[in-house]
Amino acid sequence: MLESIQIKNFAIIDSLQLEFNQGLTALTGETGAGKSILLDAIKLISGDRADSDNVKNGQDRAEINICFDIQQHPKAQHWLQDNEMASDQECIIRRIIFANGRSKAFINGHNAPLSQLKNLTQMLVDLHGQNEHQSLQKSSIQRQLLDTYLNEPALVSSVKQTFGLWQQLQKQLGEVLDGSVDREQRIDLLNLYCQELNQLNLAEGEIETLQSEYNRLAHAGQLLESSEEILSILYDNDDASVQSLLSHCEGLITGKVAYDPKLSTSYELISSAVIQVQEATNELRNYQQSLDLDSGQLDRLNQRIGHAQDLARKHHISIEKLPDLALELNQELELLSSSENNIEEINRLLDQAKKNYLECANQLSLKRIEIAQSLSAQISEIMQQLGMDGGRFSIQINSNEGETDFKTTGIDTISYQVSANPGQPLKPLTKVASGGELSRISLAIQVIFSESSNIPTLIFDEVDSGVGGGIAEIVGKKLRWLGSNRQVFCVTHLPQVASQAHHHYLVEKVKTSDDTTTSVVPLASGPRLEEISRMLGGVVISDQTRAHASEMIAGQV
Repeated sequence: MLESIQIKNFAIIDSLQLEFNQGLTALTGETGAGKSILLDAIKLISGDRADSDNVKNGQDRAEINICFDIQQHPKAQHWLQDNEMASDQECIIRRIIFANGRSKAFINGHNAPLSQLKNLTQMLVDLHGQNEHQSLQKSSIQRQLLDTYLNEPALVSSVKQTFGLWQQLQKQLGEVLDGSVDREQRIDLLNLYCQELNQLNLAEGEIETLQSEYNRLAHAGQLLESSEEILSILYDNDDASVQSLLSHCEGLITGKVAYDPKLSTSYELISSAVIQVQEATNELRNYQQSLDLDSGQLDRLNQRIGHAQDLARKHHISIEKLPDLALELNQELELLSSSENNIEEINRLLDQAKKNYLECANQLSLKRIEIAQSLSAQISEIMQQLGMDGGRFSIQINSNEGETDFKTTGIDTISYQVSANPGQPLKPLTKVASGGELSRISLAIQVIFSESSNIPTLIFDEVDSGVGGGIAEIVGKKLRWLGSNRQVFCVTHLPQVASQAHHHYLVEKVKTSDDTTTSVVPLASGPRLEEISRMLGGVVISDQTRAHASEMIAGQV
């Protein structure tokens, strides 16, 4: 449930803080007062794109904070836990929009991309817009609504996945069959490339070893000369080698330690130095023996490195990537060379993929047909209540197993059809002529889908447009009934609907000499009576209008 909303510097709102309760909440006000601004704020919290126009003129940023109570919503709790965003029994979503159009979003204090906002809020809020009847005329929306009501996400996902595999195999088979000429040319080129790369046979990481060995051999003379000089200094110079001098020092101090134990540390260090020099001398002699002055080996290394560099330049890659290229091209050559043999295997896999797809698609189709019958009857019943006596609603599902009809959503063509009056044949929803009838049909559909939804907060934005009189009262009663076990918001211009609300908020535009802002205030009984009277009577409100408004409100208490 939506507990509270805080808005700062958003559109023409300076600062706004509201708290909400369960039940039906009506939002009313003059046209242009800013009722849609509240909905725009909720849409931004739900992951809509932001722009600089969202920030109040003269401010550097706008901020929206919405708090949801999720104690009775385990699905949202689990989502927050899985994404390491859990925080007690509340969920706070924050959106900051900067004047340059950039924005930041947070869920319980954690940075969140827009995709996460959408994934979370679609479990918490369901918004039905005043133009919902327009989107309902799209076949894709009709199918989405039916599948949402069906509530078989695993089956819908299976149809999508099996279709994807079938489509991939179709493409693969087509490439094998249609690309024979190009394939032969590619095979010839790959044979040349692979022969060169395989002849080089450069191993992973080998080029670094080759370059290191080349550098060692290229400087072998200098290395030998330096090591010889070091050996002379350390050991071979009989007159003044480091070893002889250290040994002399060791002899001088050896007998003195007995006189003063403080010399023991110095003695140990000198003795250790003698040993270290001896070990260094041995290592240098071994190193000298290992040096290879073979010029032939140096030439061979130079040729191999040069060959590798030539191939790297030819393929426009770094020399270190040659082993990966060799593996990639050899695999491609093997695949293309064996593709003719693979046609039979691809066809076998394609037949199995088709079978799997049709199995899932037919299962989904049967469930759609079953639920469509029940759904059609329920929507038809609501249409009667909304003044369309004798009207009928039917969800038509036509299935076709031909491959040209395969889709990621299944094999069904789904059409919402309506007969607005008795005796008239069913026609596609797109051909319903009356705007008022279309609005009522749309509302009937939205009410039924909302009844089946487990989303705790429903928002209706002027879905009652195009209706009036007694029908408007029925619409209000239906929305109030929806609000009996969840939270429902309704932006409306109809007093028949507003009078049915458990809670009433007035949206007003406040103008000063240098600024315009929007305020939203909860209405107590007195101000609410005046607002319902205004909606009934217009500019001049008579006592009779107030009495009528009082009677409408009293009927819901």
